[in-house]
Amino acid sequence: MHLNLFIQGIGHHEAAWRHPGTDPADMMDIGYYQRLAQQAEAAKLDAVFIADALAINHHVEHGPFNNFFEPFTLLAAVAAVTSKIGVIGTASTTYHEPYDLARKFASLDRVSRGRAGWNIVTSGNEMAAQNFGHDQHMQHAQRYARATEFVDVTRALWDSWEDDALVADRASGRFVDRSKLHPIHHEGKFFKVRGPLDFPRPPQGHPVLVQAGSSTDGREFAARFAEAIYTAQNNLADAQEFYGDVKARMRNYGRRPDQLCILPGLAAVVGATRQEARDKAAELNEYIVPQYGLHQLSNNLGVDLFTYPLDGPLPELPPIEAINGGKSRYQVFVDLARRDNLTIRQLIHAIAFGRGHDTFAGTPADIADHMQEWFEGGACDGFNLLPPNLPGDMGVFAETVLPELRRRGLFREDYGGTTLREHFGLDRPANRFTAQPAMAN
Repeated sequence: MHLNLFIQGIGHHEAAWRHPGTDPADMMDIGYYQRLAQQAEAAKLDAVFIADALAINHHVEHGPFNNFFEPFTLLAAVAAVTSKIGVIGTASTTYHEPYDLARKFASLDRVSRGRAGWNIVTSGNEMAAQNFGHDQHMQHAQRYARATEFVDVTRALWDSWEDDALVADRASGRFVDRSKLHPIHHEGKFFKVRGPLDFPRPPQGHPVLVQAGSSTDGREFAARFAEAIYTAQNNLADAQEFYGDVKARMRNYGRRPDQLCILPGLAAVVGATRQEARDKAAELNEYIVPQYGLHQLSNNLGVDLFTYPLDGPLPELPPIEAINGGKSRYQVFVDLARRDNLTIRQLIHAIAFGRGHDTFAGTPADIADHMQEWFEGGACDGFNLLPPNLPGDMGVFAETVLPELRRRGLFREDYGGTTLREHFGLDRPANRFTAQPAMAN
């Protein structure tokens, strides 16, 4: 049994674009992402993960916002220059339609030869609503209800072609076996979809379903659907609680614990010595623009922090029930500030590396110890790596920490398969429509 490791996005530290070792122009260069994916594949990581946002926040003046490219275009380009590493993209169930998204992920899975994953989000950015014809963001519970139906419909569409439906028989002139195409005839609260999909079943059956929410609704959704969770806990006890809770909830849906990989974020700062690692972390924090952090925290916490002193404590905050954006991220930031008695400035610095995920500075052995403690202590099945500054910090991690993990037998020497499901140790899902009545004429 080994750790699952994947890597997220671009220079993830909020101020990494200001670091002299970073070129902000890379954010507009497809080749940069292709090279990063090739670097991660050479390290034998499971996947590259691309986040997405459907609105530009007010803080865009002072900092980056996820990726400029939408994920399908970017990941298709990445898949073209790699052969093993998975390609996971974010897509919102609140601002897409199931049929369209099912086609896109089926296409990406075919282009990548079975390496696609879907990071399912309900969208925490309330400003996205106004870009999609709505005055207000859908309420949190309603978004998860829509997401549940959305995933049910999408999976049915992927199954609407049996695996051997495409026959292309030259002799008979028959291209598709019509008996193996199935309309889904879905009519629900949010969607009405006839089907079948206009694209054959993906190579993996279904692209791997990844989920990123840690609220109560998010945990229940993950227990029902997710095959990998990208989550944010910044201490061992919280990670163990989350891990045990979600794995236990899976029983309610007839699922085994090994059908889900839980992967908290880890922002590791690697140094040859502990002092060097601390110095690197301090240097990165020198590039932080306070206005960016204030905007981010204000958006997540539901209060305008610009009117409060940077070196003072957080003011009284609204209850989590009043938050209609990302409830789990709200809770992470609040818990971090209260546990460590942080000022607003200190909280900005604390979240700059990993946006509330676990951050750790140390030697390669220190970081391997930390990861091993979490993995063997029932806190995770692996990690979502968030190198503070890419691609340099990814190279350092691959050259120093991964050999230490391999020496301990905690990480693979080479890939054992070619699909993302094989990397995660997941079964290929059976087709629900096999041996059912055929498509009507």
